[in-house]
Amino acid sequence: MTAPPTDDHPVTLTIGQLARRSEVPVRTLRFWSDEGLVPADRNGAGHRVYGPAAVARLDLVRTLRELGLGLDDVRAVLSRRRGVGEIAAAHVRALDDRIRELRAQRAVCALLARTGAGDTPPDERSVTLMNDLARLSAAQRQHLIDDFVTETFAGIDDDAPGAGIATGMRSMPAELPDDPTPEQVGAWVELAELVADPGFRARCREMAVTGATAPEHHERGADPAAVAEHAGAALAAGVDPASAEAARVLARIPGVEGQDAAARARTANSVELFADRRVERYWTLLGVLNGWPAREPAVPAFEWFAAALRSAPVGQSSDQP
Repeated sequence: MTAPPTDDHPVTLTIGQLARRSEVPVRTLRFWSDEGLVPADRNGAGHRVYGPAAVARLDLVRTLRELGLGLDDVRAVLSRRRGVGEIAAAHVRALDDRIRELRAQRAVCALLARTGAGDTPPDERSVTLMNDLARLSAAQRQHLIDDFVTETFAGIDDDAPGAGIATGMRSMPAELPDDPTPEQVGAWVELAELVADPGFRARCREMAVTGATAPEHHERGADPAAVAEHAGAALAAGVDPASAEAARVLARIPGVEGQDAAARARTANSVELFADRRVERYWTLLGVLNGWPAREPAVPAFEWFAAALRSAPVGQSSDQP
């Protein structure tokens, strides 16, 4: 019977024996030994041999590498320059970033798979843009929105009428969901393109400056809820904005009665400034990203309202046939 090993006569393993025991390839063991991660001695024939300390070291190195740590981090742990906990925490953050990227890329691929099946697949620029934007960090995504909102509301007092809209316009979610849907990735891509459009930024700036003007400087406006109700119904029914029926619709909207043609034109100008389909689309896209309840588009009703203000006969009573 063989006596158990003692500290004076420790068991040593050849590189082949250690490879079989640890299931680490010989070439990897040789590389780690050359890098000083797993110490090796030499026997009388000049071959590498590994004692108990090397075997224990190998187990740690293999575990750290399987967790994804780089060689420099492994060396830092082995030399006690950095603790395992510190390096593991940093690695967790890196893994979280990578997981987020992979999930975003998966959503991009799902979106491309769906849109690419149609008659007009997305072009190369769209594919690249989708992938690049989806991989942005939360801070980078928020920076794009913050830059747009800051430019739009520059110089406008926080307590000015309409200035509070800026807070809502900054309401990007901190992160895309853990498993973003293709719709959410598509919404983020479209939103990024929208806020980069100089024409859109100029219109939002015009709206912000005009909205910050003291209310007494504005024409008395129509009741928005009444516009949505009555103009929306007229639009759905196909009423011509230039018709007598349109005049009767206008008469049912508080704030319009008694206006002459010039006053109606000023009201129409204001409505046309603030009823912008691209701005409404901005809020819709934010809603997709934030999981807000979907809303029916309101701008078309206001477009009809503005057209009727300019075209419908003035002075038509609501009770006239």
